[in-house]
Amino acid sequence: PELLTKGKIETKHVSAIEKSKEGLTKAKEILTRLGVEPSEDDCIAVQHVCAIVSFRSANLIAATLGAILTRLKDNKNAPRLRTTVGIDGSLYKMHPQYSRRLHKTVRRLVPESDVRFLLSESGSGKGAALVTAWAYRLADQTRQIAETLAEFRLTKDQLLEVKKRMRTEIQNGLSKNTQNTATVKMLPTYVRSTPDGSENGDFLALDLGGTNFRVLLVKIRSGKRRTVEMHNKIYAIPIEVMQGTGEELFDHIVYCISDFLDYMGMKNARLPLGFTFSFPCRQTSLDAGILVNWTKGFKATDCEGEDVVSLLREGIKRREEFDLDVVAVVNDTVGTMMTCAYEEPTCEVGLIAGTGSNACYMEEMRNIETVDGVDGRMCVNMEWGAFGDNGCLDDIRTQYDNAVDDLSLNAGKQKYEKMCSGMYLGEIVRNILIDLTKRGFLFRGQISETLKTRGIFETKFLSQIESDRLALLQVRGILQHLGLDSTCDDSIIVKEVCGAVSRRAAQLCGAGMAAVVD
Repeated sequence: PELLTKGKIETKHVSAIEKSKEGLTKAKEILTRLGVEPSEDDCIAVQHVCAIVSFRSANLIAATLGAILTRLKDNKNAPRLRTTVGIDGSLYKMHPQYSRRLHKTVRRLVPESDVRFLLSESGSGKGAALVTAWAYRLADQTRQIAETLAEFRLTKDQLLEVKKRMRTEIQNGLSKNTQNTATVKMLPTYVRSTPDGSENGDFLALDLGGTNFRVLLVKIRSGKRRTVEMHNKIYAIPIEVMQGTGEELFDHIVYCISDFLDYMGMKNARLPLGFTFSFPCRQTSLDAGILVNWTKGFKATDCEGEDVVSLLREGIKRREEFDLDVVAVVNDTVGTMMTCAYEEPTCEVGLIAGTGSNACYMEEMRNIETVDGVDGRMCVNMEWGAFGDNGCLDDIRTQYDNAVDDLSLNAGKQKYEKMCSGMYLGEIVRNILIDLTKRGFLFRGQISETLKTRGIFETKFLSQIESDRLALLQVRGILQHLGLDSTCDDSIIVKEVCGAVSRRAAQLCGAGMAAVVD
């Protein structure tokens, strides 16, 4: 009856029976207590059964552990895994063969792993205290990270205040008495209306506004079936040209035009040309624009205060290969508005949310005091990137914004643009990550040389990390591609940082646009 009763043979009995020297004696004692009279063969058989059961247990645990170790190895994308398994439990501790069998099977199943087994002392008791301590530390860390990112979470009242201040600066830019000191310059473009569909002909277009330069042939056909056909080629502008002399920059631009005309077989055609020049310009006519100041990383000398159309014409003259009729110089915001207005006549605002940030819109002539005339409308290039240069945004700027500004080519200028344009968002994120790493919240507290490198965290990575389609493992892959050895916890924090920075950028841009359309 005792042998038929569940629970009468305990795990400690199995461990005792399997001992090499005294196992058979223990088997006889245990079986006798259970009311049977075992022979020596019975004891050997029982010992064999115990060995089979415990061996299977060790193999099953080893197989499961092997699956876990393989996943860890895959997660780390490492050719070989080196790790430690913390282990506790009476079977592992007391059974004479269990630990050896477990270790041997794990190493056989996962040969590409170096596994150390560490026996825990009072794991269930001490562990509870350690988990509690960890939870306290994590809660404190989470709170501190939340406090850091809270500066980027603007309230509705703060955004309404930004809108109000933008409206004030818009008025200052439009008024003759305050335009010189205004941060938002509200520059007249001499574009007096949007397209009406009657436009027709072949035109050459240049587009300079970032690290790439485009040359385009645009064929516009009017009539019932209006069409716009474009051919273009993109050219890189090396950093040494962006920050060299003005002559070198415009010679490079003219070289690109020459190459494009060769490419299109149009070297002898004299076409009307429109020049999209996406930097602050004070226009005196449609085909004349004085560069106020460089932005977006450009620093070419002998250009500020000069007419960019004249600089282009001089470059064409120096090359002596072709001639062009420069008809208009426009800002990229104006080009955007005009392109969309050709498709949708109600469009009267242009917004750029890219490397830089800017807007334009059709303003009533009577409100533009810097230009003669009160009838009709004119497109105004706001140049709103400089909003805040007078300190009106200092109350919502952070230490990270200041760090990015201090190390920029134009420190103290374009403050609004540096808070919401693509050229700077990655740098803001990088500065936050450095601070969080210094405080021990990221990358095990180790600031890598990669993280110290300015410009390494490009805005395209920020966009990829925020993508809803990306799992944390893929986010981690992006960080590792950048040389940042991260855990999944690091990936969660980095994704949260990227979200806070880009959300604020979009909200600030939206507040500015609200000031225009309201």
